[in-house]
Amino acid sequence: MNTLYATLPSPLGELLLVGEASRTAKGGTALASLSMTGQRNRARVRDEWTYSPNAFAEIERQLLAYFAHELTAFDIEFTTRGDDFQQRVWKALEAVPYGSTTTYGKLAELLGVPRAEVKNLGVAVGQNPLLVVRPCHRVIGTDGTLKGYAGGVERKERLLVLEGALPAQLPLG
Repeated sequence: MNTLYATLPSPLGELLLVGEASRTAKGGTALASLSMTGQRNRARVRDEWTYSPNAFAEIERQLLAYFAHELTAFDIEFTTRGDDFQQRVWKALEAVPYGSTTTYGKLAELLGVPRAEVKNLGVAVGQNPLLVVRPCHRVIGTDGTLKGYAGGVERKERLLVLEGALPAQLPLG
């Protein structure tokens, strides 16, 4: 399988898009990873990957529309791999609406995760390989604080401000 990649400047810094060709994906590429400079556990370009910005044209179009306040829901095929628990958590993230937030506790309740295992849920949220498009940034602490984000709490805040889930506190330049 040929892994493709491209980079995209964004209001959050440079984004690294990684994916593979797909006959069913809109635009022909399924997204495996979206990461940003300075991100914890960021994907790293490998020698065997093919630089192919044209392969990500549709995904880039959607991301740019999102950052321009013109898109509130992505229509992107994903190829992410994770264990069953991660997949359940990531699917639940996709259901959190644009412009809103949920808490780790509410997410745990929705998924039937016992209180003692909420930390595991937080770890699964933190292992989401598709920042921005799979909205892990919409999960906050029960007390309303912005808990960890692989791309940094400042970027999490910027995304929530962009979506209108938080009042503007930082410029979105």
